[in-house]
Amino acid sequence: MRVSNSVVLPVGTHVDCCQEQEVAEKTHDITARITAMLAERKSNLAHFIDNLEGSEEPKFYVDQWERLKEMESCTLTILNLVAVNCMDHHDIRKVKAIILKHVKNEELFPEVVRVLPPIYRQVEAAIVDIAQSEGMADHGMMDLQYLLSKLSQRKHLASLDRELLQDILWYLHRIGLVVWYEEIKHLESTVFLQPTFLITMFKFLQRHHLVQQLESIS
Repeated sequence: MRVSNSVVLPVGTHVDCCQEQEVAEKTHDITARITAMLAERKSNLAHFIDNLEGSEEPKFYVDQWERLKEMESCTLTILNLVAVNCMDHHDIRKVKAIILKHVKNEELFPEVVRVLPPIYRQVEAAIVDIAQSEGMADHGMMDLQYLLSKLSQRKHLASLDRELLQDILWYLHRIGLVVWYEEIKHLESTVFLQPTFLITMFKFLQRHHLVQQLESIS
């Protein structure tokens, strides 16, 4: 809601726990809730903006008014909800196909046709090579500066500097090849070359019925 021209694909999981009629009902209910939420947000923003414009001293609220107007201008595209059974590989492939179909849609993502500089692909290939090397730890965590030194050892990447690497990492994070939490102070110098490790770790830390499972331990 705070990102310009953002696109959201709602995915409903645990279809295997529902009857077919329930899936249709829940899909309709979620879609209606999203529509209502967006309408309420639009109404609230308009109300706040009107209040600021109608205040006795509107000049004191210029910064707040500009932020609200910026949020009001953000377009949010909600795609049709996809209901899946995460235990079914066919459903996982279906979701993947739907995502690929949407991201290749130039109307939704105008930047999809942008041509990346060759060095982006070269760094991407080198990082994949490093991540798959025998000496790489299973967790795939690597210090940013150390990663830069490893990449710079390659002849065609000798001129790579930290600023350019960070730009490339931001791109690779966006496409899901690596995970780099640049906005978190304690993690900004760490690059996760194996995102699946984080997924596995999160599955242990946060999962369905976790509280009940912990309470069942004597």
